[in-house]
Amino acid sequence: MVMELAEIQSMIYEIRGTRVMLDFDLAELYRVETRVLNQAVKRNIERFPEDFMFQLDTREWENMSSQFVMTSRLKRPKTSLPYAFTEHGVIMLSCVLRSSVAVQTSIAISRAFVAMRNYIVNTSQVSAELSEIRARLALLERNDEENMEAVNDLSEDLRKEIDGIYQAIAELSVHSTSEKQRAKIGFKH
Repeated sequence: MVMELAEIQSMIYEIRGTRVMLDFDLAELYRVETRVLNQAVKRNIERFPEDFMFQLDTREWENMSSQFVMTSRLKRPKTSLPYAFTEHGVIMLSCVLRSSVAVQTSIAISRAFVAMRNYIVNTSQVSAELSEIRARLALLERNDEENMEAVNDLSEDLRKEIDGIYQAIAELSVHSTSEKQRAKIGFKH
């Protein structure tokens, strides 16, 4: 029985900027002992260039064992440092191990890698879209502030013009009342 996608994904780590699976996890999935898996790899080492497989150094192994809260399988003592297999290395393992379990397991692992890659791509796209929306909102807010300043300036100008009109009306009414008080010129009866 092949493990569920989520279980396989929990065995994928990022080391040296690359998503990998460790030899003992793969041995469990392929239903072989870790030493048997590593012996098969060593017998076919030409199939595993550095971009397919590499061995962890002591610092990387200690970081994995201590930094993360992981299952006890990482904390068990090992006689040698584990090998890390990239997605391509995992696929190559199915050719080296030559069993139906290995083929089915490789298919499941490949699907897990693809699902993770799709998730990361989708998450990146959503993040980029959110950043673009934030930038547009900031621009709109800035434009709104500028528009409000312009409206306030217009309102102030309009208020001054209206005040001027009221003042002119007041002056006209003062002139009209002062004209009524003056003596009329012309013929009187």
